[in-house]
Amino acid sequence: MLVLFETAAGYAIFKVLDESKLQQVDSLYKEFETPEKANKVLKLKHFEKFQDTTEALAAATALVEGKIGKSLKKVLKKVVAKEAHEQLAISDAKLGGVIKEKLDLSCVHSPAVAELMRCIRGQMESLITGLPPREISAMSLGLAHSLSRYKLKFSPDKVDTMIVQAISLLDDLDKELNNYIMRCREWYGWHFPELGKIITDNLAYCKTVNKIGDRTNVAGSDLSDILPEEIEAEVKLAAEISMGTEVSEQDIGNIRHLCDQVIEISDYRIQLYDYLKNRMMAIAPNLTVMVGELVGARLISHAGSLLNLAKHPASTVQILGAEKALFRALKTRKDTPKYGLIYHASLVGQTTAKNKGKISRMLAAKASLAIRYDALGEDTNAEMGVENRAKLEARLRQLEEKGIRRISGTGKAMAKADKYHQQKRKRRRRKRRQRRRRKTMTESGVCVHIFLF
Repeated sequence: MLVLFETAAGYAIFKVLDESKLQQVDSLYKEFETPEKANKVLKLKHFEKFQDTTEALAAATALVEGKIGKSLKKVLKKVVAKEAHEQLAISDAKLGGVIKEKLDLSCVHSPAVAELMRCIRGQMESLITGLPPREISAMSLGLAHSLSRYKLKFSPDKVDTMIVQAISLLDDLDKELNNYIMRCREWYGWHFPELGKIITDNLAYCKTVNKIGDRTNVAGSDLSDILPEEIEAEVKLAAEISMGTEVSEQDIGNIRHLCDQVIEISDYRIQLYDYLKNRMMAIAPNLTVMVGELVGARLISHAGSLLNLAKHPASTVQILGAEKALFRALKTRKDTPKYGLIYHASLVGQTTAKNKGKISRMLAAKASLAIRYDALGEDTNAEMGVENRAKLEARLRQLEEKGIRRISGTGKAMAKADKYHQQKRKRRRRKRRQRRRRKTMTESGVCVHIFLF
């Protein structure tokens, strides 16, 4: 039996001298306790050294993807093919299938082979002669750095910088659109003020203004592709009795140019939102299912990256975005905020004001798990996010039904008891604040008597 062993320095082909040793998997490590014992089990048949780090990187990436690289193919044809009757022991079953398909070589992968590979790795310096240990460690370190850079460079789906830039651009576009639309309504309102009250949708308003231009053209314009029939009739009626002032053709031309800008930016915003949604589903699918695309992207942008966000505990994720309110509350000794950016999630928005704090705390806990799964896990599915969201929705229904049940029956007496305990807690807090204030004034040298009524 031949053994294919991959190292950072090259490929090694070993010849198994005593195959009976492989049958005793549990005690195989005893045969590799010393270099002398290891050399009695295995013998180095051939070692193909890599010329440089580029060749090592190409071979490593081919092995990771389960393919046969050029150097490995060369070794197999040069050494193993001469002894085609021998079995080839390999560490990757997928690679063995490819070798058997391409080169018609018999490959074997079993627990005994896996244990043999582990034993060879422990005695690699003595089994592979002519390769100093310092050189092996240096080549291993260089290959690790190169492979990390390669994965980062050639896996753009895992680069969350695009999300940070996209959500920032989306917020900037929203601000610019609001400014442009407000200016357009105010500008055209001098000429046709009634149109702004009839058409409330901003994009439809700009498309209508761009199409009709002067209000005297409304009667002969067909607005059915922009507005419903009843609103179109209302616009035509208002144009006949409008109280707006007359404007020149040059003014109408500038207003139309502004409307074109609004329409183009709106179309680009829709395209950018679709891009952001697809990117979020590729990078953080579980977080997207839990809080939505926009809230998830803003959390990642606020933390700087998905990995930085994964390092935050659930309590930090809950108030992320409300740092000013938190420090102001700590400074003034008032209640700290219950939510930050997570407030805009659909689960928090659809609950009542009484339960928003509870839901935001539970959502932050589940979202923190989803973030770590997306950042550090290897799977790219959203099963965990869907499962946790279903649990949160069930808990939300339970809280809402609990509030509904307490309205009737003994709920009235319980409501009175809650009101009494709430007032009692308020009195206790007020007394504690007065005691702290009195202690502070006494320590500063001012004697003040506070009477409690």
